[in-house]
Amino acid sequence: MAGEPQITTLPGGLRVVFTPVPNAQAAAVSYWTQVGSRDETPISNGLSHYIEHMLFKGTTRRPTAPEISEAIEGAGGSLNAFTTKEVTCYWNNLPFESAETGIEVLADMIQRSILDPAEIERERTVVQQEIRRAHDSPGSYVSELASVATYGDQPIGWPIAGTLETVNAMQRDDFIAHMRRFYTGENSVLSIAGNLDPDRILEVVAREFNELPSGLRPIRSVAVAQRPEDYIHIEERGIEQTNLTLSTLGFGRRDPDRYAADLMNTALGRGMSSRLFKEVRERRGLAYSVGSGAARYGDIGNVAVSAGVTREHQEEALQVIIAELQQLVDIPMSAEELQRTKDYACGAFRLSLETPMSFAQRHGGQLLNEGEIEPADVTVARLRAVTIEDIQRVARRLFYDARFSLAVVGPSASADRLDAILHGA
Repeated sequence: MAGEPQITTLPGGLRVVFTPVPNAQAAAVSYWTQVGSRDETPISNGLSHYIEHMLFKGTTRRPTAPEISEAIEGAGGSLNAFTTKEVTCYWNNLPFESAETGIEVLADMIQRSILDPAEIERERTVVQQEIRRAHDSPGSYVSELASVATYGDQPIGWPIAGTLETVNAMQRDDFIAHMRRFYTGENSVLSIAGNLDPDRILEVVAREFNELPSGLRPIRSVAVAQRPEDYIHIEERGIEQTNLTLSTLGFGRRDPDRYAADLMNTALGRGMSSRLFKEVRERRGLAYSVGSGAARYGDIGNVAVSAGVTREHQEEALQVIIAELQQLVDIPMSAEELQRTKDYACGAFRLSLETPMSFAQRHGGQLLNEGEIEPADVTVARLRAVTIEDIQRVARRLFYDARFSLAVVGPSASADRLDAILHGA
């Protein structure tokens, strides 16, 4: 069982959270910086993600990419990174006795990456191929279209990886300026978890991250919470399945209704016992896959339902999905369903916190995004405290007279016909 996370702020502003996990055989190290695609401009869209790729390509201490990966994999560990709309995270996972190596390698990547122009050119093709691959995957690309359909032409709606054109124009000076602004102590969190001595770990972190500039935390522009005029995006493709995502604007990650919203979404579309799965797939046979999810950012969010259907079932499936959302508004959830939903959500949450990596990720992300770490028991207690009235209130807030957006990839009905369905026709 994990102990209480310990938070220390270094003189340069870097917040370090250490979570003891006694008897664990692994240790996880993750560096988080608060920068993503929503912090970019129309011409720099995709730069945060491109930088994520480049920090694995060589440092002054380890000039080549294999030297970086071999330092971690040579100890039996693994390493990777990810970029979202709001954060970039670099992580490694190693046997606990090699944790200091994990810290040192991350510090090297963050502070001493070469950003060699020749490597930037080579990786440009790789990033563009990643963009093409996402476009060629209907299930992935419909998510990108849904983001634009939901948020419109503003940073929160732009693709995380950028476009072929924006990536093609990026130069080394752009990387350096972006990192100087965002890769700073004040804008970052280092999260470590495992069977380790906290005093020794803090000593290693202070030594290895001594070149990280303190900087300032950039002010992020506020997103516009309004459905765009162009709220239906269709890409016709001659494929067998129609991929659709229906969404509506929600609320940010710190909203008081977030626990009720999580339970509502669990009942709606998580797992084979959810309302959508039972109604759309099991009872009507309209889709092979259907589910719902919620995205919550600092100041905005959305709730989305995604499904893969045949063209002949597209319109009926969309009507049934909207009817299920409306039912949450009109009819209170039964006490039995609420209890079952709480058990599922709380149990799944508990099971997600079993490894040093899960603690390093949860605590690092929470401290960076929210400024505090919510204990797991508190999260469970708040989920357990949600009432039937809370669920219905949140459903009304989200779906009553909802202004839906829609994205479709595949054979489709006309935009006019789909718009009529969104408006209840």
